[in-house]
Amino acid sequence: MTVSTDRSVSPIAALSSALPREYVHKSAHSEVLLTGWRVVAPDEYVVTAQWPRTHSFYTPDEGHHDPLLLAESVRQAIPLLSHVAYEVPFGHRQIWDTFSYSTDPDALVVGSAPADISLHIRCSGISRRGRRLAGLTMHVTASRDGEFLGTAEAGFTNQSEAVYQRLRGRNADLAEVAARTIPLPPPLTPRRVGRDRFHDVVLSPTSSTRRAQLRADVNHPILFDHPVDHAPGMLLLEAVRQAAYRSAFPRRGVLTDMEIRFSRYAELTSACWIETLPNAGAPTTTPDRHPVNVVAHQNGEVVFAATATVATATSVPLRLHFAG
Repeated sequence: MTVSTDRSVSPIAALSSALPREYVHKSAHSEVLLTGWRVVAPDEYVVTAQWPRTHSFYTPDEGHHDPLLLAESVRQAIPLLSHVAYEVPFGHRQIWDTFSYSTDPDALVVGSAPADISLHIRCSGISRRGRRLAGLTMHVTASRDGEFLGTAEAGFTNQSEAVYQRLRGRNADLAEVAARTIPLPPPLTPRRVGRDRFHDVVLSPTSSTRRAQLRADVNHPILFDHPVDHAPGMLLLEAVRQAAYRSAFPRRGVLTDMEIRFSRYAELTSACWIETLPNAGAPTTTPDRHPVNVVAHQNGEVVFAATATVATATSVPLRLHFAG
């Protein structure tokens, strides 16, 4: 299937709408954020998105959009450009290696209409196996109505269904994974992790305030939009955020920056432990910005390592978003 990059053919073609859900690997039409794309240079694209004034999970707070909407917009751009720009067949899997984002909170204010977002994406490190895309890195500059919003970077590999099945083995069998998925553990208190509802809490308490168990609710309509054989990337980003907020509690804040490197799949069939570590790096020059190191372990192996920066309320008063 081919998508035209020319929206100027007729007045009807110029109207904006969400892209087909298949291009962004979503089942629910309502969860598609992207509205279009165009080529601006070799391996350089502009992808447009629209953020709703409110969202059932990426909830605005204190009049500001959730910055993880930027992460989800970039996540949707990964399969979109893989399919339409790099001729990746449907059924191939794009697997994150690294992801990072940084936002300007002043650009996150919720306006009187949905926010129109532009993602300027430059692709580098493009590798192929034969004619098939093997992987690349996206460098993203995001703007809103022409004003700088933030940056992001995503490195990923592309795997055919046959290769994916071979790599995952029995873990690729959705029916078997569903039968072996561990029971859902109890949630932490929502307010300790910046949430209003128990249903949206992705961490479960342990005897240590620095350690929690990943809570992967496979019935969550946003984080598990469709059946999968491992914990989705956006669930793991949310786990990092909630762990960082728990570390900063009771101070209010917003997760303005995140860097994460994935080492292996987070399986649904055994416990995954999310741990916050003391920051061993140089102290931040801004006293109200608090970097938090977060590491996930499963079956004795590192799943991911992340650094998240929380800007607390004294540095970002009521103008900043705090995940709702």
